[in-house]
Amino acid sequence: MSWETEVQGIQARQKAAQELGGEEAIQRQHGHGRLTIRERIDELSDSQSFREEGPMAGYGELDEEGALIKFTPGNYILGTAHIDGRPCVVGGEDFTQRGGSPTPAGLRKSVYAEDLSLRYRLPLIRFLEGGGGSVVGTGGKGNRPSQPMGDPVFSRSRFKSIADVLQNVPVVSAAMGAVAGLPAARLAASHFSIMVRGQSQVLVAGPAVVERATGEKLTKEELGGAAVHLKSGVVDNAVETEAELMQEVRRFLSYLPRNTREMPPRAEDVNDDPQRADEFLIDVIPRERRKVYKMRKIIEAVVDQGSFFEMTRYYGRSQITGLARLNGWPVGIWANDPHFYAGSMTADGAQKARRFIQFCDTFHLPIIALVDEPGFMIGSASEKAATIRYGVDTICATVNSCVPWASVIVRKTFGVAAAAHFGPQAEVYAWPSAEAGTLPLEGGVAVAFRKEIEAAPDPEAKRREIEEKLASRRNPYARAEAFGIHDLIDPRQTRSTLCEWLELARPVLEENVLGQRRDS
Repeated sequence: MSWETEVQGIQARQKAAQELGGEEAIQRQHGHGRLTIRERIDELSDSQSFREEGPMAGYGELDEEGALIKFTPGNYILGTAHIDGRPCVVGGEDFTQRGGSPTPAGLRKSVYAEDLSLRYRLPLIRFLEGGGGSVVGTGGKGNRPSQPMGDPVFSRSRFKSIADVLQNVPVVSAAMGAVAGLPAARLAASHFSIMVRGQSQVLVAGPAVVERATGEKLTKEELGGAAVHLKSGVVDNAVETEAELMQEVRRFLSYLPRNTREMPPRAEDVNDDPQRADEFLIDVIPRERRKVYKMRKIIEAVVDQGSFFEMTRYYGRSQITGLARLNGWPVGIWANDPHFYAGSMTADGAQKARRFIQFCDTFHLPIIALVDEPGFMIGSASEKAATIRYGVDTICATVNSCVPWASVIVRKTFGVAAAAHFGPQAEVYAWPSAEAGTLPLEGGVAVAFRKEIEAAPDPEAKRREIEEKLASRRNPYARAEAFGIHDLIDPRQTRSTLCEWLELARPVLEENVLGQRRDS
């Protein structure tokens, strides 16, 4: 007796699952300029590489003879795929059904995404577009009672796997539309989060709920659009189109290993000379101490050309964080931006730096610190923001990190905050423009010479006179002569110096990572 009837049932369900919420719902999605979840997965993945998990999860309506009348698929699509030849787990809500609010099968699949990623130790990419739970649960239609969506008391919290995955594999979350509730929490629980300007919003609660609770009348964009969350730090980057978003996700993943038991991969095409020396670096730092310069130009001159991938640019703006390559090898870049608060560490900047240091430590990325740190940001606003608490958290993240550090002092290293830029056993280089001390010259003069300045006929002129006199006494050689740094270098030799250092440091890191893998 043949099983053809059952196979036909499989095929009918598979066909229905491919149709998502139906042609009309798909057209509405396209009408808003958005791809469906299946189209997004296809756009990100290598051709024909997606292997779906639970394609028939859903609800089938049968007639009295057991024949399928209608099949409604779960509204979360999940599976494995290859991205630039590397296997990953990828999934996301199907907004064409219930606006992405989970069905029972959809919820189970979304929770399983982290488990699948952990099982095979594969990077996890989430496409998020949904409003979380519904006030009526999974039922509530007609006279049917609502079915609560909570976990049974004996079950493991779904946040356990969300937390575990962050410690083991790269996690990327992309907001593709309005995201609230659990999907918004998942976005926050990522190593890299991204959204589409004008299309995506990330919300704890939507406008109707906010108005009911607080009286505020705001649009979704005003509540949680890119203009809000690039500055809040909830999302790292934002782009104009879904196509650009796919490129950003691919690029981010290219710097990282598949999991914490592996090393970050070297780029296949390495065509930038490690000995390249950009001439402009010799005078990029102005002699006039109050003048600023463009730190990103320095970063781009030091790392492999075109390899700098900045993250979280508009949050904690006095600190610059991103990924790059040196002679093809991935590294983390942390630098000060003197255009904002002279590069000093604010509360937001400290939290941004701490998160980045811990991310680099998780995925075995050596850290290059380009240091121009005048200290913690001061003033009443800084005190109210608990800058010292967050700053010390950053210092603790630095001293507890296990990856190699190379720190290049390009200008200032003052105060307690400077300690955050030098990892354990860091290799420390300095440019001739480097300065150091417990206080910046300006603040130190105001304290140490207060009486002399106040007694002068022109206090401001006296203050400038003392500052200029002390500044003239400074020279770049004292720390090198006292072996307070490993070397004082020509700025033009920064790239070659760092490439040579990485050739020494990286094999030791690799031995440590592989040793941990063997031990476990």
